[in-house]
Amino acid sequence: MSDFRGAWSESEVETFFQETTIPIRLATQRPDGSLWLVTLWYRYREGTLECATGANAALVRFLRNDPAVAFEVSTNDVPYRGVRGNGTATLAPDTDKTVLRALLERYLGGTDSALATWLLDDDREEIRIRIDPHEIYSWDYSERMADSSEDTA
Repeated sequence: MSDFRGAWSESEVETFFQETTIPIRLATQRPDGSLWLVTLWYRYREGTLECATGANAALVRFLRNDPAVAFEVSTNDVPYRGVRGNGTATLAPDTDKTVLRALLERYLGGTDSALATWLLDDDREEIRIRIDPHEIYSWDYSERMADSSEDTA
C-alpha cells in the first residue's frame, strides 16, 4: 500500500499514470554505491508500475543487487506537474514479451516499426520490472503557471 501525498488524490495519481505517456525516470544504486538513472517506458497496472528492458541491461544487474528504487514521471512543458516516489522493484522474465508489447502499443501505437521488430526479436530476452510504490508525491503547478509560456523571446 502506498502513501499518497501532494496535490492529487490517489485516483488523480492513477489517472495521470494511465493517461500520461511520458517515460518514467528510474533511479537505483550500482553495486559500488553510486547512483544510476535510466529512462524507460512504463504502464500502470493495479497499483504498480511495469517496465521492460533487455535481460543483459546493467539496470537488471543493479536491481538484482538492490531492489530499492526512486522514480519520477513529470511533464516537460509548462505548466509542470507530475509524480515522484520510491518503492521496490521485482524482476521476472517477460517470456512472451507481454509487457513489452503493451509498452510498444502505448508509446508507439503498435508493433509495426523497425524498433518494435528489433525489440520483439525471438533471440532477445526481455525482463519485466515491476515497481511496487511505497511513497508517492504529486505536484501540479498549473494554477501558479497559468499565465506562463515557454516563449520568452
